[in-house]
Amino acid sequence: MSGLVDLRSDTVTRPTPAMRQAMFDAPLGDDVFGDDPTVRALEARVADLLGKDAALFVPSGTMANQIALRAHGRAGDTVMAGRDAHIWRHETGALAALAGLQTLLLPTPMFTAADIRAHYTPDGSYNTPTTILAVENTHNMAGGLPWDPAALADVAATAKSLGMITHLDGARLWNAAVATNVSERQLAANFDSVSVCLSKGLGAPVGSVVAGSHDFIRRCHRFRKMYGGGMRQSGLLAAAGLYALDHHRTRLADDHAHAKLLAESLAGAKGLTVPPVATNIVMIDLSHLSADAAVAAARSAGVLLTPAGPHRIRAVTHLDVTREAVQRAANVLAALAA
Repeated sequence: MSGLVDLRSDTVTRPTPAMRQAMFDAPLGDDVFGDDPTVRALEARVADLLGKDAALFVPSGTMANQIALRAHGRAGDTVMAGRDAHIWRHETGALAALAGLQTLLLPTPMFTAADIRAHYTPDGSYNTPTTILAVENTHNMAGGLPWDPAALADVAATAKSLGMITHLDGARLWNAAVATNVSERQLAANFDSVSVCLSKGLGAPVGSVVAGSHDFIRRCHRFRKMYGGGMRQSGLLAAAGLYALDHHRTRLADDHAHAKLLAESLAGAKGLTVPPVATNIVMIDLSHLSADAAVAAARSAGVLLTPAGPHRIRAVTHLDVTREAVQRAANVLAALAA
């Protein structure tokens, strides 16, 4: 991919030389036996950052969400989530296939307490009870929008008042904290469990962490093994996560600035519109070109993007993308759309 501007996702980041050195130097053990000191250190660090009792390192964000919801739910229960939630759109039907859970999608990605009450179903002999609320912050398909902290607290409190369990899909919670100037601990405070990703904006090569109570993490540990997520000398990977937490969190503001630069550079360009940008995700709506045609043409010009709808493409800034690369991508996109 040398010479290309890769805006497909913030998952394409590669470890920096300093991160690679931290991985090389990490003390290791066997994590399945519970004796990898670097994994234990990462789990303790994330639990503290999120204000939870315990945490568990897992290979992916999908696994973090899936084992969390499996640990919370019973087969036949319903998980309520916003429209286009990652747990529904991008996790291959795992809730139904592996956990026996149904999904109820609310009309909008960012919903209200009133929406929860209107769609909630209590337990009963003939009902499918709505037992879990899953909230995504930031919301990927909504263009990386962070939840307003007060609104986030309100929907969590409403779900709790109805007896529901709350899960926060915080794959990009680090971005939400930077964008709202509210700590991850505060954003996670009203949720029973939280998943966070280390391999997106933070730039680690692999891994996510799920956090919650000690008993919840004990159940997650069993499901991690069941789902094939038990790793051995995984401190090698956990070390990258620890380095990222120490060195890459505050620099997320640079990614947000680059995303806004891309949007500003495209303002007024013919044949496209750009919705407001809040974090590191830029959605671009095309008037005439299909998303697939635009992605193919952009690739030929050295810019990698992803389709996000029939006439919508997505660009994601990250630590491997410079200001100059963003400007180059803007020039390519403006020319293509015109």
